[in-house]
Amino acid sequence: MSTENKIRVAVVGIGAFGRNHARVYSELAKRGESVELAAVCDANPERAAELAMEFKTQAFTSLEQLISKANIQAATVAVPTVHHANVARTLMEAGIDVLVEKPLAANLPEADELIRTAKQKQRVAMVGHVERFNPAVRATFPLITQPMFFEVHRLSIFTPRALDVDVVLDLMIHDLDVVLSMVNSPVKEVRAVGLPVVSAKVDIANVRLEFDSGCVANLTASRISTERVRKVRFFQPRQYVSVDYGKQDVFALSVEEDFSAGSFDAGKLAAAALDPQIPIPGVKLTRPDVIPEEPLHAELKAFLKAVRERSTPVVSLEDGRRALAVALEINDAIAQHHRRANIDRLVPTRA
Repeated sequence: MSTENKIRVAVVGIGAFGRNHARVYSELAKRGESVELAAVCDANPERAAELAMEFKTQAFTSLEQLISKANIQAATVAVPTVHHANVARTLMEAGIDVLVEKPLAANLPEADELIRTAKQKQRVAMVGHVERFNPAVRATFPLITQPMFFEVHRLSIFTPRALDVDVVLDLMIHDLDVVLSMVNSPVKEVRAVGLPVVSAKVDIANVRLEFDSGCVANLTASRISTERVRKVRFFQPRQYVSVDYGKQDVFALSVEEDFSAGSFDAGKLAAAALDPQIPIPGVKLTRPDVIPEEPLHAELKAFLKAVRERSTPVVSLEDGRRALAVALEINDAIAQHHRRANIDRLVPTRA
């Protein structure tokens, strides 16, 4: 494909997330995707130069330089959350489409400002809720009928990255976006508890959401676990569905009309979970086809498609705002719990 037809993209902010975006843009280009990693931009000149050399592109240390010299059409915004609004707004005002890493912004007024700017400047703007592009999650959406109960766990081993935000905005927001998109009903009530353990912000949190539809979701997120777990399980009338983000695996158990509780064999069911060909009277076990793919590859391809077609992206700014609004409400509930339990007195402030 000719160079003139390629979408010239930049990555602004090249920490852990930004480096991955640069890597995937480069990989997509090598696979024939109509894209060119035209530049990287970071306030740290050494880091910018190093990454530019690795991916054979230009390095810039300011947005002004990037906008005036790189001739880009689109950009990933992967700077710290507190800078999302300023960077994304500046890019859109310059006529550049944006993919903003999650969370969309530090607060709702900033999120609303980005939504207004995108509309005024007619920009394609997407939020990087990457789990929406997990092949297992995509394979699950056709199974959804009327989800009524979710049990979600996202546990990660501690790393010093992303400590500018708490575990709700760092990790749980992925699951909030997925659950909100599956339930598609306003949140009625939020209950939450969370604690700072190794950082100055909340490192582990447990949340109960109740939706207007009657659905209830329990979510646990931790960034101080000794193991990595990323699973969502949900129940709907006559069906149980289990999704493993990491393994990209989906398992569904459906109870049929002729099911008899008296003949239920838990041992046989456990075996059938590994081999759906094992028959169980009255129970249908299925594993939807899941085509393995790195979620970030799928996400960036979807962003580029929206840019090319001038279409609404899969995860819109409104979707990002919705997840952010619930996350902030959760943090308010955690703060209220801290006051009731007098936890702040017991937890020393860390730098």
